[in-house]
Amino acid sequence: MRRFTTIVTLSALTLSAAARGAAAGEAPDRVVVTPDDDGRSLVNPGMGWTLHFYSNIIANYGSRLEASDTLDDFPGLSTVYLRVPWSFLEPQEGRYNWTLFDTPARRFGAKGKKVAIRVTSTESWMRDATPRWVQAAGAKGVNFTFGVGPSKDGPLWEPDYLDPIFLEKLDAFLAAMAARYDGNPDVAFIDVGSFGMWGEGHTGFGAQLDDERTLAVVKAHVDLHAKHFKRTLLAISDDVAGPERPGAHQPSTDYARSKGVTLRDDSILVQPPPKSWFHAEMAQAFWPELPVILEHEHYGSSKIRNAWGDGSLLSKSVEDYHASYMSIHWWPREELQENREVIDRINRRLGYRIQLRKASWPRETPLGSPFALETAWANAGVAPCLPGGFVALTLKDEKGGIVSVNVDESFDVRSLEVGAPDAAPVREVRSEVVVALPHRDPLGVFTVPTKPGAYEVFLSVGRRDGAPVVALPLPDDDGARRYRLGRIVLTAPVAP
Repeated sequence: MRRFTTIVTLSALTLSAAARGAAAGEAPDRVVVTPDDDGRSLVNPGMGWTLHFYSNIIANYGSRLEASDTLDDFPGLSTVYLRVPWSFLEPQEGRYNWTLFDTPARRFGAKGKKVAIRVTSTESWMRDATPRWVQAAGAKGVNFTFGVGPSKDGPLWEPDYLDPIFLEKLDAFLAAMAARYDGNPDVAFIDVGSFGMWGEGHTGFGAQLDDERTLAVVKAHVDLHAKHFKRTLLAISDDVAGPERPGAHQPSTDYARSKGVTLRDDSILVQPPPKSWFHAEMAQAFWPELPVILEHEHYGSSKIRNAWGDGSLLSKSVEDYHASYMSIHWWPREELQENREVIDRINRRLGYRIQLRKASWPRETPLGSPFALETAWANAGVAPCLPGGFVALTLKDEKGGIVSVNVDESFDVRSLEVGAPDAAPVREVRSEVVVALPHRDPLGVFTVPTKPGAYEVFLSVGRRDGAPVVALPLPDDDGARRYRLGRIVLTAPVAP
């Protein structure tokens, strides 16, 4: 049996340097460690930097990478973003070019990275983002000139997003895509990108929809995606509410939120201050339950417009939106080289950052007898640890073999509150653990299934069964996201 209790403190603990032994004033029969955050960039589920491998145009921005180059030097990179026109994926009805997704997915997936997807139907640089065969089947739309508007002989074409033929063909495409990618553990999220310029919901270029028609389109396309993607996170651009329209609540994004669709802002640092972004207030309805995604403007274009500054605005956007994801929207190594300090600073706040502030256990204890594991935890990120995780105490022998795994299911790190930089609330947890519960065999012999001896103490955060999942900013990783903190001596059991 194990018994756990949890105590919440209201302010951060003041702790000493990394992994020291018994601290002054502590009982000498207990080991006390107070680790410092070692500052490393972490790659964890549901957060991180997203590389625009395809940014509408296939040549941007993964095309300069060798096939063997998975950007292992970009700190915090967790996701490869694949944004392409529908016509590239279904050039003929029912014939699919999934290799466009699967090639980078397998390349980066070999290094533990996930992919994210957007499929668009209107572009500013090509007429047939929606496949020509959809138009030939009778789907209605409008010719237009980018930056001008509808025109009879305009070089571009935007579909009527509520046209029944268009929706029928889109429905079939999404069904095929969902059969391949819905619930796929290698897919982080999928955008509802099937309407508006670049899949961002802008309809003022050709279709020029009013608010009522836009809301009808949002509902239809959100519903169509939700119909097919039941197990994978969906996201929608904030621009469906109006690119510069202020307010915490707008009908289009409120509807998406009601369907479990999260928010992404595709417009960070497009314009110089004070118009660096417009919808941080809107994000407040999303981030406590869903990961908010930010996409900054193409880095080079942002610099030309004097919108980028020294990078501090990018850091501020993460704080204001409580963002879990941030884009790499440029040639990645150029962006890294010129912004390394900013990127490192963002990595210490982006998404969640679970810190072990303190751990204490007895120096020695009898096998089969309960002992107290006392820990203190904080989330130094801007967002909750939405995937959640449970603390596991693992003991290993001198050969590295796992002797005992003990999980505290009463405490989920998702419940850790977020705070301002360097002011995260700390939660203290007291776990009563029994290693190797004794038992009697049919002959009445009293036994304990573990030998007395000295064992290495590791802590981890992950599944209920003790499988480590969450990377922590600690040294002495065993290669599987367990972190060595010290030793414990297990003595002979106390017979009843």
